[in-house]
Amino acid sequence: MYAVVLAGGGGTRLWPLSRPERPKPFLQLLGDRSLIQSCVARLSPLVGPADVYVVADRRHLSLVAEQLPGIPAANLIGEPVGRNTAAAIALAAEAIDRPDDEVMLVLPADAHILDEAGYRAALAAAEQVARGGVLVTLGITPDRPETGYGYVLARLPAREVAGRPTFEVERFVEKPTAERAVELLATGLASWNAGIFAWTRASIRGRLSRHAPDIAGPIRTICASGHASDLDAAYPLLRATSIDYAVMEPASLEGAVAVVPMDVGWSDLGSWSALRDAWMAAAVANATEGAAATPGVTGTGRRRDFGSTNTLVMAGDRLVVTLGLNDVIIVDTPDALLVCSAELSQEVRRMAQEMSEEKPQ
Repeated sequence: MYAVVLAGGGGTRLWPLSRPERPKPFLQLLGDRSLIQSCVARLSPLVGPADVYVVADRRHLSLVAEQLPGIPAANLIGEPVGRNTAAAIALAAEAIDRPDDEVMLVLPADAHILDEAGYRAALAAAEQVARGGVLVTLGITPDRPETGYGYVLARLPAREVAGRPTFEVERFVEKPTAERAVELLATGLASWNAGIFAWTRASIRGRLSRHAPDIAGPIRTICASGHASDLDAAYPLLRATSIDYAVMEPASLEGAVAVVPMDVGWSDLGSWSALRDAWMAAAVANATEGAAATPGVTGTGRRRDFGSTNTLVMAGDRLVVTLGLNDVIIVDTPDALLVCSAELSQEVRRMAQEMSEEKPQ
């Protein structure tokens, strides 16, 4: 088994700390390791560094090499531009020369996992299921009716693999309304779609050719030619779509997708409020006896608080002082300061994109 780490993204959801030149996977947001370093470290000993491949924007390959020195340089695959996960996975399936029956794990570089042993156990079960020729998605057991995630709806009966229940996927459900999310949780068969997959190389190549020939065909031709200039010319013209839309959804309608649910303390850290919640959970887990059950303020850097609650402060060398705040995000960088309601932190991506499009005065 080998792993393909997808380290794309434009670096806008966690602005101003995350920028296009150094996006979220390469930041130390929850400790001494960057997210991509944690992603690779938690795979061991299931998958060692020699069997880890990284697909990233070409301009970020130097960051990958710097942060992951144990991964061979030949295992780093650069995209001329980002074209979403379908193109990135198709490129990995063609460019990485591994046996057709070997299982490929695909995982995002920027997820946060609390239960790493449980995570590896779920990946090992997914490997066994994938050897049967189906496409496998790792589903996150929901703990709330979340409207910001897509869902995977399983079909009974369950089948036990490596001591874990696995299911055939009935269908994928895009980000639902709050009412629909409650309905999905009530079934007991819904998982969040985490973008973590397992399949053999032959299976994903075949499904890409079947369901996304406009993506698979050009990439196969490019990789066969061996000319980097062909990749530069053709890649930007590929349809930009996710692997979920391109392959997983139509394949699930054919009974070719399985889900392995897991409850491992997962977060995609997709907003400042999500990062705030991860910091709060870590603080509670590490609290000594007698400490407050929920910290009022958490974060990094030079900071001091007086009576605030549910607040994240990402400070640097400059002292940030907070007084009587609730549900607030503060991110201080040398050239920009963000202060926002945690409730509106999902809007940071749109705001950052709008500012990037503004003409200088």
